[in-house]
Parts: sequence; structure tokens; C-alpha cells
Amino acid sequence: MDELKRTPLHDLHVELGAKMVPFAGYEMPVQYKLGVLKEHLHTREKAGLFDVSHMGQVILPGESVESIALALESLVPVNIAGLAENRQRYGFFTNEAGGIEDDLMIANRGDHLFVVVNAACKTQDMALMRAGLEPKGVTPRLLGDRALLALQGPAAEDVLATLNPAVREMRFMDVATVDLVGADCWISRSGYTGEDGFEISVPENKAVELARALLAHEDVEPIGLGARDSLRLEAGLCLYGHDIDSTTTPVEAALTWAIQKVRRSGGAREGGFPGAEKILAEFDGGARRARVGLRPEGRAPMREGVEIFAQEEGGAPIGRVTSGGFGPTTGAPIAMGYVDIDHAAQGTQLFGEVRGKRLAVEVAEMPFVTQTYKR
Repeated sequence: MDELKRTPLHDLHVELGAKMVPFAGYEMPVQYKLGVLKEHLHTREKAGLFDVSHMGQVILPGESVESIALALESLVPVNIAGLAENRQRYGFFTNEAGGIEDDLMIANRGDHLFVVVNAACKTQDMALMRAGLEPKGVTPRLLGDRALLALQGPAAEDVLATLNPAVREMRFMDVATVDLVGADCWISRSGYTGEDGFEISVPENKAVELARALLAHEDVEPIGLGARDSLRLEAGLCLYGHDIDSTTTPVEAALTWAIQKVRRSGGAREGGFPGAEKILAEFDGGARRARVGLRPEGRAPMREGVEIFAQEEGGAPIGRVTSGGFGPTTGAPIAMGYVDIDHAAQGTQLFGEVRGKRLAVEVAEMPFVTQTYKR
């Protein structure tokens, strides 16, 4: 087995009493002394600090942002050429079958694009980008000297503003370079919890100093992977490798909002990305299955892998849970998964088989909590 990597904040995690676990090739904190439930609720009520340094930070340089954007559009079905300077957009790499190879965040930083990809996909993403972009004059560069922190929650703005008040001027999906603890930090007003907040790329030699400065605020607690997962589930956000993968299309995954009109049929830059024929056909004719929210009745959670049936007895499975658990904010079990399109309407009663017994579950609207982004 390969040796687990460590982020620049590893020793701080241990000092703070974190329980460390293997995750995506890294040794990462799953929870701290508060425990998953209280860490989750603290983030919803005040501010949580996450170490997401395991994720890949990639620079895409080139002759001009326009040329880089058009090159990247050959790999993603997203309007990158229309992304304004100092703005960020969600996207995903697709394959020839229309499946999602990884999801990512893309920022226009004026003279280059800055991309953040999932930790487990870094190697394949870099190979994909090199193969697709280098012939077009764009040489991707994976950064190895920066950490990535996420500060999430309703108090995040007030906390970060104590280090630099300029962050108050940012709105959802803005990006900026801001001085924090004497370092140039690349900040986006975004995150993956459904809460207002920021993701902060910081030089690794200043990461611990920045983390300590944020944790010194009475409203901030360190938060581990456990609460990060329950927060994003309540927010209805996909986890790559679970809710989306190379076999799920953006239409099946209910991510059509991330494919702007300019890239769809009839748009000025229609298609031109891997799997376009299938994905655009699903836009017009629909997909055979859909990602839906699920609210189990009772208190028993339905976790990943639970099969979904249309009837309480008999019949073949019509779907499967891809993420599930107890929602600390909702106070009840919640889940998301894929079901045949004929059973995907909100309010449809289905049944999940848990330990050999079929329990009632209702197709529900997502997100399960109200998003609080500062738009």
C-alpha cells in the first residue's frame, strides 16, 4: 500500500485532537473533540474551518484567458469563455459515453484559469488536461506549494473580515487575491456545505499561521470529514465517486443547471465536449433515471447501497441510494440516489430495503436545508 500523504496542517490536526483516517491517499481528520454531530451544528450556526488541502490546485496558463477558456471547453460542457474575470463556475469533465470523470471549480484570474479538482482524481485529471490542452498551447501545472482551507458558516464573513475587511465586498462565486497573515491568498466565496463561506488557497508555509489565526476567533471550530459529508448531503451536493461517477451523465445527475445555454443544442458554442451527442440528446429526450432526494420514514437511515423498490413486496429494484445518513440540522434521516425516471416525481412513495426489510421512503425536494449563499 502506498504511504499516505499529509497536508501542511497535519501536525495541527493532531495537536487539536483529531481522529485521523485514510482518505483519497491522504491522512485526514474525520472529527475533532466536539464530534461529528456538534461540528455539523456549529458550522450551521457559526463557522467551521476545514482542511481541504488534499484537493488538486491547478494553474492553466496560456496566450490569453480567452484561448485557455476555449481550449478547456473541449473537455467540459460549461461556458468558460463567458466566465468573467474574478468569477468562478462549477463544472465537470465528461467522457465519450456522457459520464462524469470528475467535477471541479474553475476560476478566471485575469491572465490564467485556476482549477480545483478532487483529490482522488488528480492524476487522471492532469493526464486528461495535458492530453487535451497542451496541443492547444495550454500546459497545466499542478501546484504543490499551496494549502487549501475552507471557512464555512453564517459567521464566516465576520471572522475572515477581522483579518482583511475586503472580503466583505465579495459575493457568491467571486474570486480575489487578498492579503491574509502577510501572504497573498487566493480566495473564492464558495464552499460545499450550503452555507455562506470562503475557500482560501494559501502558500503552504503560511497555512498553519492562517489556520491558527482563524481558530483564535471564538466562533470558529475545526471540522472534520464526517461533518463535511453530512453538511454537503443536507445541501444536496454530489460527492464524486458516490453520487456521480464515470457512468452517470449530467442530465441523470440533475446537474443540467451547470451546462449553460451557449453549450446546449442551438447555442453559439453547442457541443464540442466529450459525450456531447448523448448528453444533448438527454436534454431533449430525457434520461432513463434521475438523481433524487429521499426522506425515509421513521428514524432508520438509508445509507449508500440500499436498493430502492416501487412496491413493499416483490418486484425488481428501481434504484439505489448513493449517499445517506442522519441529517443533524433536519433532525431526521435523509438520502439521495438514483431511481428510474417513472418513479422520480416528488412525493412518490418508494421502499428501501434495509437489513432485509422494506421501509417506506418518499422522493423529496433538495436541498434539505436552505442555502445561505451571499448573492
